[in-house]
Amino acid sequence: MKILILGRDGQVGTALTALLAPLGEIAAYGRAGADFERPDDVARLVHREQPDVVVNAAAYTAVDKAESEPELARLVNTTSPGRLAEAAAEMGARLIHLSTDYVFDGEKPEPYVEDDATSPLNVYGRSKLDGELAIAASGADHVILRTSWVHSASHSNFIGKILEVAAQRDELKVIDDQFGCPTSARLIADIVGRIIAQGDAGRPLPAGTYHLTAEGETSRCDYARFIVEAALGLGAKLRATPDRVLPVPSSAFPTPARRPRNSHLSTHKLRSALDCELPGWRDDVLPTIAVLVGEPS
Repeated sequence: MKILILGRDGQVGTALTALLAPLGEIAAYGRAGADFERPDDVARLVHREQPDVVVNAAAYTAVDKAESEPELARLVNTTSPGRLAEAAAEMGARLIHLSTDYVFDGEKPEPYVEDDATSPLNVYGRSKLDGELAIAASGADHVILRTSWVHSASHSNFIGKILEVAAQRDELKVIDDQFGCPTSARLIADIVGRIIAQGDAGRPLPAGTYHLTAEGETSRCDYARFIVEAALGLGAKLRATPDRVLPVPSSAFPTPARRPRNSHLSTHKLRSALDCELPGWRDDVLPTIAVLVGEPS
């Protein structure tokens, strides 16, 4: 089996490239080999590699910058995934594509399920939703995985930023009115591997859209408190302590792009289809923190 990974150099792409290797021949490309600003080049790459499975982790993810670059965000997140899906359909390859919680407006008080109405608040979310729609319309055998609050030890993200600031300051102010679930790139790659292996064994996951996150939910502020507490427990030298991570509303940190208040995604559909359990978010976060503070994961 041949697996084509796109977005190799990002958080999830790095994890995918490492964890999917036992499943077959891997062809992994970053932007240098698969530039999503050139949709036809991406399609030609699929035809050249002739994969059995395409895993797309490439995306325009600069949420605030997208507000001033809507055409570029749409090119990378909508047009190219659509062409990619068309090429996958032509080659008879399954496409596994990563999407986002930002397709929702965050007004629902309960966890979002896959068929809830979408209503993105920002350009990034709209471009990702339109990418989902383009894939669904392509005729490709596809699995779309929406995830949230992705972290890893290999790239800049919320955990690293909190640890950096906590090492420099006695006090942190963190938003407490946005809720979601931190999810590791490692977990995402593991589940993608399960999907591929199950398909190779003749039990393919039904095509469609699924939610993939760790289990549970937290606010940004409580997430930051947990990071600080866990890092201190692992011996990190921080100035801040959990009780000095102070809650503030989103209005305290205005951004060009609006964020959904509730990004909690229900994973029931995926867990049932794969007959698997997913780790709680704290257990999923701890290995990332451990690596960042110099402890073995």
